[in-house]
Amino acid sequence: MADENVIEAVELTKVFKDFWTRPKVRAVTDLTFHVRRGEVYGFLGPNGSGKTTTIRMMLGLLRPTRGLVRVLGLPPHNVKAKARLGYLPEESYLYRYLNAREILDFYGRLFDLRRAERKRRIESLLELVGLVGVGRRSLGEYSKGMARRIGLAQALINDPELLILDEPTTGLDPIGTREIKDMILSLKERGKTVFLSSHLLADVEDVCDRIAILYGGRLTTEGRVSALLAQTDATQIRTGRVSAATIARIRELLAGEAGAGAVTVETPRENLESLFLRVVRKARREHRDTAGAVAGRARGDFLVGPQKEEPADVVAALVKGDADAPAPAAAPAPPAAAGPSERRDVVGDLVAARDETEADAPAEEKAPEPPPEEDRSVIDDLTRDGDSR
Repeated sequence: MADENVIEAVELTKVFKDFWTRPKVRAVTDLTFHVRRGEVYGFLGPNGSGKTTTIRMMLGLLRPTRGLVRVLGLPPHNVKAKARLGYLPEESYLYRYLNAREILDFYGRLFDLRRAERKRRIESLLELVGLVGVGRRSLGEYSKGMARRIGLAQALINDPELLILDEPTTGLDPIGTREIKDMILSLKERGKTVFLSSHLLADVEDVCDRIAILYGGRLTTEGRVSALLAQTDATQIRTGRVSAATIARIRELLAGEAGAGAVTVETPRENLESLFLRVVRKARREHRDTAGAVAGRARGDFLVGPQKEEPADVVAALVKGDADAPAPAAAPAPPAAAGPSERRDVVGDLVAARDETEADAPAEEKAPEPPPEEDRSVIDDLTRDGDSR
């Protein structure tokens, strides 16, 4: 069971065509790899190397031009496969007028979770991502790091077997980044499989079992992190702090000093960033084709020239034109902003307006009021007639 492949890609190829169906961009070419159950697999490559295109084919959002890909033993467009995976895109697209509990409740309904189970998972996930204290704040007020946290929570609402993460630590502070990495390792211990695409190589090195490096849509390097970073042509000896004289003796005799501690002999490693840059530089020296970004060059002389005597920006130009104009009469001060306890969202205003309209209607036209419910969200109000679970 441990060797079962959760993701299988065989000669996966994607060619984007123009209006006349002529090949325009070859994003992925003959890509073959597999991801085993229970491992964290790192997917690396410079911009334009085909990472996002591959992920979209794995999710069934794009059809490959040639080759095949299977997720959890099923075609990627199969609904049963989609129900068993969680996905965090590079950009979190969330409904800004809903709060954290409402958005998680919405995604829980998509997976047909019962009400009691949804509430239990929502509270557990908010605790997991550290958003319990702001669970009722609208998502439009969240910072980018907070949005990434709630995005990760929605990816876990269905308790997926496979978790696909595209740049999960973007926008997070160092503490949040460490928490996400610890969470990935915790999910691995629980038997989850994680497919991780990231540009932060130190993060990948900390959590991944195996990695793949793409360049120009082709698989350039793949293997276990420990094996790829090992420098087999050298030997490293580690010991406790010793004197200069002892170091000289070690150089001559390769012998330790009493009290210096055990001497450890191991294969040294380079860091993942060095390996990544070395692989990409080698691919560029070989002039391999790529539809993505390439190394910058010291050009663009037209950017350096005589400075024109103009305002620094458009705003300065507009201000300069009105510098001598008389100041307009002071406008009345706006009303004071409502405090946090008085702030209501848009849906709340609409519901209040509806209640006032019903209050002014004749008595015989009023609809009977529903029985009071505890901790009822806006989504519950909108869907209570159809929610029989």
